Amino acid sequence: MNKEQKQEVIETLKSKFSQYSNFYITDTESLTVAQVNKLRKHCFDQEVEMRVAKNTLIRKALESLDNEKYAGVYDSLHNVTALMFSESPKDPAVIISSFRKSNNNEKPVLKAAFLNGDVFVGDNQLLNLTKIKTRNELIGDVIGLLLSPIQRVIGALQNKSEGGEATAEPVAETATETPEAAASTEATEVPKEDNATTPSAEEKPAEPEA
Repeated sequence: MNKEQKQEVIETLKSKFSQYSNFYITDTESLTVAQVNKLRKHCFDQEVEMRVAKNTLIRKALESLDNEKYAGVYDSLHNVTALMFSESPKDPAVIISSFRKSNNNEKPVLKAAFLNGDVFVGDNQLLNLTKIKTRNELIGDVIGLLLSPIQRVIGALQNKSEGGEATAEPVAETATETPEAAASTEATEVPKEDNATTPSAEEKPAEPEA
């Protein structure tokens, strides 16, 4: 690789480091060409961009962008290096983990991960990185917390409404007799005491003859 070709690779890497806030540095040494291609396909399916590059060129690209910002990953640039660029901070970790299980292998090895300015060094960080909450997952958790009290209130109102309907039916039945109807019924009834004490014209005693 001549000087111009090296500079072209450096510029390409600089573009990727500027584009993505998250990238993983992995060791793919001892993987076969077929395994590397399979890993690359897994990355492509998950919208993770994978690039293999020389460590010296990777370092030069990082140093030219922000030497201090990326200083924490320089010690991880050794052996064969494959970079994984992703919008998601956890997708590369999930890919590496699942690839290992499906191939019964310990490769690729995680050397370091740069996530939104934070550096995680060492393969022992892989499990924790697979459990990172993505932005959408965090938003979903917040929405769930906000909706939970509202759902409880709605549920309580629904239960109360259903109970009110059940007790309202007997009241409706007894209320069918209006006050006017009740007054009319009372007006048509004649007290029995009046019938017993008031004599009719036929029952009056005859007056004595003169």
